Amino acid sequence: MSQTHFRTCNLCEAMCGLAIEHDGKEVISIKGDLDDEFSQGHICPKALALKDIYEDPNRLKKPVKKTADGWVEISWKEAIEEVAQALANTRKKYGSDAVGVYSGNPNVHNSGAILSAPEFIKELRTKNRFSATSVDQLPHQYMAYLMYGHQLQIPIPDIDRTDFLIILGANPIISNGSLLSAPNIKKRLKNIQDRGGKIVNIDPRFTETSTKSDQHLFIRPGSDVFMLLSMLHILFEENLVKLGRFEHHLNGYEDLQPLVRDYSPENTAVITGIKSDVLTDLTRQFANTDKAVLYGRMGVCTQEFGGMCMWLVNVLNILSGHFDEPGGYMFTSPAIDLKPQISKGHIGKWKSRVRGLPEVGGELPSSVMAEEILTPGKGQIKAMIISSGNPVLSTPNGAQLEKAFESLGFMVSIDIYINETSKLADIILPTATGLETDLYDIIFHTLAVRNTSKYSPALFDKAEGAKYDWEVFRALQMTYLKSMNKMSLSKRLKIGIAHLFSPEKMLNILLKRGPYDLSIKKLKQQPHGIDLSALKSQMPDSLYLKDKKINLLPNEIKEDLKRVKKKLDTFKPDDFLLIGRRQLRTCNSWLHNSQRLLKNNSCQLFLHPKDAKKLGLQEKNSIKVSSRVGQVVVPFETTEEIMQGVVSLPHGWGHKGKIKLDVASTSPGTNINELTDENFVDLLTGNAAVNGVAVKLEAC
Repeated sequence: MSQTHFRTCNLCEAMCGLAIEHDGKEVISIKGDLDDEFSQGHICPKALALKDIYEDPNRLKKPVKKTADGWVEISWKEAIEEVAQALANTRKKYGSDAVGVYSGNPNVHNSGAILSAPEFIKELRTKNRFSATSVDQLPHQYMAYLMYGHQLQIPIPDIDRTDFLIILGANPIISNGSLLSAPNIKKRLKNIQDRGGKIVNIDPRFTETSTKSDQHLFIRPGSDVFMLLSMLHILFEENLVKLGRFEHHLNGYEDLQPLVRDYSPENTAVITGIKSDVLTDLTRQFANTDKAVLYGRMGVCTQEFGGMCMWLVNVLNILSGHFDEPGGYMFTSPAIDLKPQISKGHIGKWKSRVRGLPEVGGELPSSVMAEEILTPGKGQIKAMIISSGNPVLSTPNGAQLEKAFESLGFMVSIDIYINETSKLADIILPTATGLETDLYDIIFHTLAVRNTSKYSPALFDKAEGAKYDWEVFRALQMTYLKSMNKMSLSKRLKIGIAHLFSPEKMLNILLKRGPYDLSIKKLKQQPHGIDLSALKSQMPDSLYLKDKKINLLPNEIKEDLKRVKKKLDTFKPDDFLLIGRRQLRTCNSWLHNSQRLLKNNSCQLFLHPKDAKKLGLQEKNSIKVSSRVGQVVVPFETTEEIMQGVVSLPHGWGHKGKIKLDVASTSPGTNINELTDENFVDLLTGNAAVNGVAVKLEAC
């Protein structure tokens, strides 16, 4: 007899509600939950892949060990003990920093991992910690810390009430929102227009979001900082600044205007490709609309001035009167607020050993991971833990990183697949996933366009002999400490007591600490979630800075403006610049093993017809693309929906080698990160600059 299970999709940030029909053992159908308080029935094609992942014959359910005869299944006891002993031996012989850790994106969609992994990682005492943050949203967190006092105090656009939305470096119709949890984003954007509002999309490519916008502006990759500086210049020159209630809550305002004097729209147009009169008109509309917001995301963060761009996005929203106001740039009031529970953040307490890039919030940039493994000397990484990530495909210069991982003395992957990264491990520890786990979106409720709360119990029991991620991390923590002879009686008692609390119990405690009188019991009684309110103004009281003033001009920004000025004065256009792109039916690399999602996707280079003609390229041929770090041969497609001088490859492709992804292997595609450069980073934040990479094109 069929039943219906209600839960949240965990495959992207949108948190869409699902109605899953099942018979207790198998999924019969997956549809949108019409009664979900947040998504109201909307889902995207990715949700159907939850069934594919659960049933995937390639999915690992028990630990495997690499041997001379291939992968061999071993017991959990043997796997945990061997991993813990290898990590302990490495630390004893080479020191704490000889163990490195990389955490991938799926961890933030998993409350069990969020609540358990940090305790294990802390016991390693290593400075060599990395994550997907520094190939993604690090500039957001960097500026949140500098300007508002906490790395998680990240404002989001209140798109449900805005009348003028500028989208910069984002394609929310494909991403479903990023650092902007907004299910059915297409409808939400249409609602802006239906109430007489306007949407402007600024991107080197005419994207799927551009087709739903009122205006599209092409911009040269990596030049966003100059456009934003010009917008700030215009605000000052035309007396469009509106400080409002923040007039006495800003530090550094008086020093801003002189810093942008040289960035008139006439001076920056040659770099950005945006005409001065067009940018001036856009800035006037933005400043003169009561409810307006500027939203910058992936394409803004992952470039050489990512930190500067996110600083300017914040400053422009503040100085135009659109900060902490309905319809503008606002903060959420989540039912579980992690900010009081974790560190406010820090910058530069230590630096990477080889290149000297600073840590941010306890993590080094992922772009330095390979050199920290390959470069001999004290502090060299000798062993790696990869948690739910595939950095060979998702971080710069993947070929170099693959060689680095191959050189390690030991590597363990916590993963459900043998993929391009985990194939290099000595042991793979798979965890129960998706439909087998309870779910509370701790992070994405903190970034949602409405304050909501929802808890989803597991649909199916985990497979026999399988372990949850939190069970794996806790077992590793205990066994590692024993191997290190660090288990005093008091520590054993402390950890033992902590381990009595399941993630559900921990979530319940956090909910009861929150402002809405919620509990797991109450949420279980509301399987469609609870709508708590629209976003509310909360500044300056919610600032984490002691003087309750926004740090409008941090010293780090003053210094980095010198780098921007140098770029303005010495600008010379490259032949071609490479950008990435996201595809609706994939989520980085790991959904390529779903046939229903892979079948409508392909990996092709986009370039403008005039560029193809100039190069003498013929359709249906392939093209050789080369950068400082590598070259690839890839099929191409001409389209006028991309700016001249710009080419684009989707990310997440490049399946090859001794992987066990039967579906993905039928359509391997090309890894864009064989072209991205580990030395091309935002020097301010350390974030990877995977957009705006200089490349050369040749006919094959």
